[in-house]
Amino acid sequence: MKLEIVIAGFGGQGIIKAGLIVGSAASLFTGLNACFVRSYGPEARGGACKAEVIISDEEIDYPKIEKPDVLVAMSQEGYEKYVEKVKEKGLIILDPDLVEPFKPGRIYKVPATRIAEKLGKKIVANVVMIGALTPLIKVLKPEDVENSLVRNVPPGTEKLNLKAFREGYEYGKISLKQKEPVRRINC
Repeated sequence: MKLEIVIAGFGGQGIIKAGLIVGSAASLFTGLNACFVRSYGPEARGGACKAEVIISDEEIDYPKIEKPDVLVAMSQEGYEKYVEKVKEKGLIILDPDLVEPFKPGRIYKVPATRIAEKLGKKIVANVVMIGALTPLIKVLKPEDVENSLVRNVPPGTEKLNLKAFREGYEYGKISLKQKEPVRRINC
């Protein structure tokens, strides 16, 4: 088993933190091998950034992702930059309030920003997206991601982040069961 995930967005959305949480959940709590690589522009906020996470039950010999199995897009620029690289039957998870898809594929639309705003802090949209990602990839146990989350978020924000994760997780579970936000986009 080898799963390659690209999380793309812009600085300030917690893209790098999301990759760290997913990678830590896999390696420290699930017992799998994981590799985490981050990349961002020179801007502190607003510039493009991405996190690449490889999860495998075997040794990982190369840390770069050429053709991701999963793209999590939290900005239009991130979607446009990486959508063409996603494997043919790959999974695309995007925030429909921030991304307008134009390529056909297996797409799950997760309104992470809206869900985070309802929780009172837009900044946890990344954690909502991690929550939705967890049941969709079927590799990580939710409790392992929660343990990683608590370990990697700032002290005092654990309760809000866990709530954001659980909201996203439920959204992902319902989406998977109903197969509803999964749709083919006709171009």
